[in-house]
This record gives sequence, C-alpha cells and structure tokens, in this order.
Amino acid sequence: MSTDSAADELLHDILKQVSRSFYLTLNVLPLGVRDQMGLSYLFARAADTIADTDLIDRAQRLKYLNLFRAQFTTAAIDWAAVREIQTALIPHQRDSAEGILLQRLEDCLKLYEGYSAEDRERIQWLMSVLPNGMEMDLTRFPGESSGQLAALATLDELDQYTYYVAGCVGEFWTRMVCAHRPLMAAWDVAKMSAIGVRFGKGLQLTNIVKDIARDLHHGRCYVPTSLLDEAGLKPADLLEEENLPRFRPILNRLIGLAMEHLDEGWVYTMSIPVSEIRQRLACMWPILLAGETLKRVAAAPDLLSPAVNIKAPRSVVYRVMAITTLTGSNGFVATSYWDSLRKQIA
Repeated sequence: MSTDSAADELLHDILKQVSRSFYLTLNVLPLGVRDQMGLSYLFARAADTIADTDLIDRAQRLKYLNLFRAQFTTAAIDWAAVREIQTALIPHQRDSAEGILLQRLEDCLKLYEGYSAEDRERIQWLMSVLPNGMEMDLTRFPGESSGQLAALATLDELDQYTYYVAGCVGEFWTRMVCAHRPLMAAWDVAKMSAIGVRFGKGLQLTNIVKDIARDLHHGRCYVPTSLLDEAGLKPADLLEEENLPRFRPILNRLIGLAMEHLDEGWVYTMSIPVSEIRQRLACMWPILLAGETLKRVAAAPDLLSPAVNIKAPRSVVYRVMAITTLTGSNGFVATSYWDSLRKQIA
C-alpha cells in the first residue's frame, strides 16, 4: 500500500465526514491494516447506499450496484461509470453523510488504485461477495412498506444472507491482518477465516433481531417462514405487537444462534497474540456490545414496536471500552467478563 501521507490524510478526512464513530473505532487498529480496513468500509457503505436509495426504483438500484461492483473486476476504473452512479444517486440522498460518500467516491477509488496488487485483490474479493447481500435485499424483498411484506424462507437462506453481508467481512479481515501483521503469520488462515465468518454472522444476527420491527415496516422479514410456521405465525403477524409472546420462542432461538456465533468470535479474539492488543480490542468491542444489545433484545417488552430503538447506551459503550482497554491482554479476565455477560442473556 502507498505510504504517502497525503493519501492517508485524504482517507481519514473522508472517514471522519462519513462516520466519525467508525473512524474513532478504526483508530484502535494497528498500522499496516488500518487504512485498508477504512477504505473497504467506505466501499461497503457506498454499495449499501446505492441499494438503499429508495427514491429510485429497484431495477435502477440493481443496475448501479452492479456498475459499482464492476469497478473491482477490471484492471482499470471506468470513471464514466462512476460519474454516472454519482449523477443518478447523489440528488436522492436524505442522509448528508451518504451524499458526501458518493461525492467522494472518485477519491476513494483513486486511493484504491494506489494500493498494492495484493491488497487490491483482497478488496476485490470482498466486493465480489458483499454486494450479493444487497442484491438479495433488492430481489428477495420487492416492497418498501409493511403492505408489501416478504420473508426469507429457511434458516439456510438466512445463513447465506448473513454470510454475504457480514460473514465475508470476517474472512476478509483475517486475510488482511495475516498478510500485514508478522505476529499473525502462525495462524492457519483457512481455519481462522472460517471462525471469522462465524464472528461476522453473529454480529449481523444481532442487528437483525434488534431491528426486526423497523425492517418489517420496510417490507423485510428476515425471520424465516420455516420458523414462523412452527409457531403458527405468518410474517404479517409480527406487525402486531401483541404477538410478541407467541414469537418469543423463535426470538430466543435466533438469539441463541447469534450467541453461538459470537462465542466463536470470542475464540477468534482470544487467539490473537497478546502483543496484538489493538486487534484484540477491535474484536472485543463489537462482541461485547453485541452481547449487551442481545441482553436488551431478550428483555424488551415492546420489541415489535417500530418506535423502539434497542442499543447499548453510551455509558455502557464507554464502560466496555474502559474495562477491556485495561484487561484485554489478560485472557482469563477478559473471558470472565464475556462469560458474565452471556449468562445475563436469557
């Protein structure tokens, strides 16, 4: 990767404009992988923005998503295609950060061009897989409201979706850190990549259960109909808040599946050498905050209300960061913290 300080400054400027919270988290990563992870985040966020721009029709969004994905399959960037994406989508952005990201898409791709061939190849792989989840959203869920509600059919379909949108990131992360951090050279990349996939799936399942009501009212039910059938429920039944008691056994099953994945994520984290404390912290924080979120999801009496926004409060975020910064190098103490938290998730 280019070590040009101007390029680094440009990337960090874009990240701060698009997501200051992600930028602050990114800074905990060690040098050598920080910029690649940051730029990859921006590309993933851009793809997601294209897919979510609901002021243009789905066929157009699919067209521009595929046009963007194509920039990672050829030797040279098609700058005319990039400008076509910008012209079509920038006027329709409700979120200023999304608009800024699309405006600066050319800057991001120029930074990408300056990376090593090996890093470009890793990013190309990520961008060949991750947009499949966004394409799945656009094709599997044809509507934008609860009146056009559609659902995934099986647990296998849900598993595939969580791989596309997050599991593949765990695989990409593993490949990148093993390539750049000498102390990671002893890792079995294939084995740890598979565990990294579980890590990502756990985080995505956490997002799915916490946002279930909001997604339902946007026409998307990620809870498979095969599970709902077992409880005598239809996707539309989840629009009624009084059906939460009937839904709760299914919810608990999904929470349990998320926890199984996150347990594997913890194994992954504790396998990181102690001297790579920055990497450890970058993995500990999302796992522990996912646990805090699942704890709140499991206890929420109004989970099916679209007005509810379930997340760990800022005070908890600060507490997690403070405790792990002090104890993250001690595997026994850190694991005791995780075990204590997971026991609170009923």
